[in-house]
Amino acid sequence: MTAPASSVIARLRGRLPGALGTRLLLFLGAAIVLTALLQGLLAYRNALLQTDTLFDYQMQQTAFALRAGLPVDARGRPQGTPPEDENHEFIVQVWTNEGLRIFESALGAALPQMAVLGFADVPARGTVYRVFSLQTRSQVIQVAQDMRVRRTLARDAAWQSLLPIALLAPLLALAVWWVVRSSLAPVQRVRRELAARRPQDLAPVPAEGLPDEVRPLVAELNALLQRVGQAFEAQQHFVADAAHELRSPLAALKLQLVALQRAPDAAAHDEAVQRLSAGIDRATRLVEQLLTLARQEAQGTVQGTAPGPQGMQGPHGAATAAPADVDLREVVEQALADQAVAAQQHGLDMGLSESPHLRQSFAVAGDAQALQMLVRNLLDNAIKYVPQGGRVDVGWRSDAQGRALVVEDSGPGIAESERELVLRRFVRGPSAASAASAGQQAQGSGLGLAIVQTIAQRHGARLLLDRSPTLGGLRVQVIWPPVSAC
Repeated sequence: MTAPASSVIARLRGRLPGALGTRLLLFLGAAIVLTALLQGLLAYRNALLQTDTLFDYQMQQTAFALRAGLPVDARGRPQGTPPEDENHEFIVQVWTNEGLRIFESALGAALPQMAVLGFADVPARGTVYRVFSLQTRSQVIQVAQDMRVRRTLARDAAWQSLLPIALLAPLLALAVWWVVRSSLAPVQRVRRELAARRPQDLAPVPAEGLPDEVRPLVAELNALLQRVGQAFEAQQHFVADAAHELRSPLAALKLQLVALQRAPDAAAHDEAVQRLSAGIDRATRLVEQLLTLARQEAQGTVQGTAPGPQGMQGPHGAATAAPADVDLREVVEQALADQAVAAQQHGLDMGLSESPHLRQSFAVAGDAQALQMLVRNLLDNAIKYVPQGGRVDVGWRSDAQGRALVVEDSGPGIAESERELVLRRFVRGPSAASAASAGQQAQGSGLGLAIVQTIAQRHGARLLLDRSPTLGGLRVQVIWPPVSAC
């Protein structure tokens, strides 16, 4: 396609109306007009062929009738020549073999003598004549007809074929308009229903009565509304839970500020400052975890809730472009370095596992920062609840049972009946709470394991909590499917 043609098409597309019904009416109307024009052209062509065949035959018969001689009637016409109103303006000329014209049916309509016998098209007097020449023993008979006569008859026949369409065109246009309007009525119904909805109304759109071509669109719209509804509900729960959890730290900060203002001496003032600083740190940590959880859950909502084993999942359950491979050894070593100071302050032995089967590192497709956040939250959770002098080991394995990141400690662990409970947001199991009060560690916010589970689900992994067979405390495993299952 040339550049001018493509630009014309682009301008035409830009001028087309946006309404589907209007477009259908325009396209169907154009199709009807083109069909009518094509029918007229074919009718003209067929009529011209038929008149050529008919008139050629009549010209032959006229020449054969005159071949026996040239007796003329009282009007000077050869006998046997059709009357003027029936001969369709045939011109008859008779020549001697010597080239002398001895008869012509129309004065002043003389045509040149044809040396070629049979049919021929002869240009003369600004038009084209169809001429048939017949040789006798002493004469040459020529019968001719102006081709404009034939074209006029063919044009009349074409107009007659188009006349019914022209008369029925208004009814046909009305029928097309009614069909388009009726076909799009269900779509208009859905549009009006959606326009009248409140912002909080995320109920599915009914697909009854819709055309088959529109049903997949409505199905995808309903799936989107369902995901938006789930995200909206999760956001409402999150805001309510966050408001509830922030109320206590903020109240505690206010009380600590009052205690600081009423401190009777320097020692009490310093102690109040330390408590206030610790309270601010706990509130800051809580806000950071809230933001982290909100960010991870938002990404999980956009990318789906059931990711595939090879990486994070995109909308509608389709995998996104393959993320970069992340080496878990580098992630774990970075997280251990970040938490080394906190582990030393609590007197913990934290490092890589010495078990050979927990030193087989592997790579996973995903977000390196999110995976580092996952490991840091697991280590931070262990630091909070493992008593002083305890131990925290980090390792990984890759075998036929699957690929797993393993974090285990020598702390009090979590009872089996509480392991599902502690994976929820803002929930701290009874065992963890009693251990925190007895172990004198800072109590957690109940968000660490929830963040870990959210990140794990984004990366196609599952979270498993059980008792460590070597250290006796909690063992957390982030398990990916085996490589053969990916």
